[in-house]
Amino acid sequence: MKQQVRIKKLNTQAVVPSYGTAFAAGADLYACLEAPVTIEPGDTFLVHTGISMEIPEGFAGLIYARSGLATKKGLAPANKVGVIDADYRGEIMVPLHNHSKAAASIENGERIAQMVITPFLTADFIETESLDETERGTGGFGSTGK
Repeated sequence: MKQQVRIKKLNTQAVVPSYGTAFAAGADLYACLEAPVTIEPGDTFLVHTGISMEIPEGFAGLIYARSGLATKKGLAPANKVGVIDADYRGEIMVPLHNHSKAAASIENGERIAQMVITPFLTADFIETESLDETERGTGGFGSTGK
């Protein structure tokens, strides 16, 4: 299934998101930097992409780590998963956190994260005194499979 998403370049150096393969779920987001940036261990740096976008109503852009960047450099989004709402029109930025024990650098045009555009449901929360019973019940945190 394909859905058009309008992109606006806010910087002439910005790179439009792209998919690495025909069946990739996530589109790569690219750093838009004036100069390379070094992120020290334990630090977080807000990386600009130089783009804004018009995500269709009923969809959200979910920002995830790129597995290669996380395993090779220890860099992943600080908030684990970012959520870009359909009504947001500002620049897409990714707060990269260095989870490793070594400094890591990001270059202009480097792939820094991936975005999955997905439909979602908006819940109509209704307060109640009881919930339907299930086999699992209130068991959580490691309670299944026992």
